[in-house]
Amino acid sequence: MLSRTAENLYWLARYVERAEYLARTIDATLRVTALPAAYIGKTNEWESALMTAGVNVSFYEVYAEANEQNVIEYLSFNQSNPSSIKNCIEAARLNARSVRTALTSEMWDTLNGSWIELQEVWSKGTKTREELARFLRFVQETSLRFDGSAYRTMLRNDAYWFSRLGLHLERADNTARILDVKYHVLLPEEEHVGGPLDYYQWTSILRSVSALTAYHWVYRETLKPWLIADLLILNDTLPRSLASCYGNLVRNLDQIGVAYGRQGAAQRHARGVRNRLEHSNMDDIFQRGVHEFIQEFIGDNSRLGEIITKQYLI
Repeated sequence: MLSRTAENLYWLARYVERAEYLARTIDATLRVTALPAAYIGKTNEWESALMTAGVNVSFYEVYAEANEQNVIEYLSFNQSNPSSIKNCIEAARLNARSVRTALTSEMWDTLNGSWIELQEVWSKGTKTREELARFLRFVQETSLRFDGSAYRTMLRNDAYWFSRLGLHLERADNTARILDVKYHVLLPEEEHVGGPLDYYQWTSILRSVSALTAYHWVYRETLKPWLIADLLILNDTLPRSLASCYGNLVRNLDQIGVAYGRQGAAQRHARGVRNRLEHSNMDDIFQRGVHEFIQEFIGDNSRLGEIITKQYLI
């Protein structure tokens, strides 16, 4: 496969995954801010949403205040934000057009149809909460349809493996960032763990990664920080956990290595991260510091993206 084709497939999957994550982040933030003030506390949930999206610095170059209207507009439609939902879907479609023959008709129809619908939503805007909720559901459903069509219709060849690399690398980064922000922004120091504020914010975090039901299936307990961290970091049965993402990254990189006849730095780096996750436990992570652990993981994940680019996409 040409490196240009592999790059388009890789970034196509990343953009679709990122759009869904932003929609989930906005939805979770709306749920928390709809609660009574006594449950929300003193934190600015909209600023937290910017931090989980990794755009808090660029946001303040455009807006003076992180309120609901400004943050939703910036994360959803703002042209100056490269990671807005609108720009992600448009970038995904642009990449898809470049590799149209590498996609199945179902994948292309999903993306192209969603892009057309997005133009209509953008022109009209989302003036009410109901319209915004429909838009966020539309973005999530677009990602689910695209992922499902890829899983059910693509040949298991290098085109499929490169698209899966992009998806799981982006998903790992998103999960890590939202978990890190929870520990350092969402819970005020004076709030006791297990209080109402803690419960509703943890619920919003689990909803944002579609893991609330999974948590109760796995642990059958009330929400507890160390169990939620265990689910999102180490439990490889949860598709959005760090361990699951790296299990998939290693498998797909190994498939590419076999198909191309040689292993490389990307395979070694991914295995190293996966092995650290497999040999970690929550007691050690909490003793060392969750923030430090997550920051190291985000750095390793970013380096893997750079290595994949140098090894295959240039």
